[in-house]
Amino acid sequence: MLNPTQIEETYKAFVNSLPQCAHDGVIPVDLHFLQELGLLNHFQDEEAEDDLTQYFHVIESSEKVTLFNEQFLVWIIPKMDHSVPSTFVMIALNHPDKANLEIVFTTSGVYNTPHYVLKILQHFLLDVLETEETLIHFEKNM
Repeated sequence: MLNPTQIEETYKAFVNSLPQCAHDGVIPVDLHFLQELGLLNHFQDEEAEDDLTQYFHVIESSEKVTLFNEQFLVWIIPKMDHSVPSTFVMIALNHPDKANLEIVFTTSGVYNTPHYVLKILQHFLLDVLETEETLIHFEKNM
């Protein structure tokens, strides 16, 4: 597992080369996005669990919150865009040899609440895990 210094260096490397690292670009979260992924129903379900699928170590600074474990590195960065608060989230797979940036998304306006950010983060973590399982299964069958 990476130590906090290595995690910070990885973060800076991703931020400095974001266009090259974020293959899908920065995904803006809006009503259309939430409907497309079927996430609106999950937000309205009060009995749905808010827990992330993973347990994380947390490093908090004035700039960002960093979540990390054996599988993931997640950076949650609050920002102000033209007097509108927004949140920028970067999710990377934490491979033993090198971290790979997988998903970057941003929330703002009515979608910029901890509840929305964590639900969307949970969705993407599950998506990355499912994709990794599929790739491993595919590689084993070749």
